[in-house]
Formats: sequence, structure tokens, C-alpha cells
Amino acid sequence: MNAGTPSYRRFRFPPEIISHAAWLYYRFCLTFLDVEDLLAKRGVIVSCEAIRQ
Repeated sequence: MNAGTPSYRRFRFPPEIISHAAWLYYRFCLTFLDVEDLLAKRGVIVSCEAIRQ
């Protein structure tokens, strides 16, 4: 495994969802609640606490 590649083992959500949530949070300076709302509109039910972790 490459040192630059993040490991998503033992996470509840697939790497695509985690990457997209992180991208939304950092790219648009959103709050965790904003990211939760945007993902919910796409059909992904996740809590803001899960996004924080």
C-alpha cells in the first residue's frame, strides 16, 4: 500500500462517500450539518458526528 493512499478499513461507508464528504467540507467551507444535508439529498443517510470522525 502506498503511504499517500488513505486506508478506509473498518469504516461504515465506502471510500467514495468518505472522499466526497471530505471534499465538500474542505472545498466549500461547509459545516458538518451542511455536509449531512447535502448527502441526505443524494440518499446517503449519515450523521454529522460520523462526518466529523
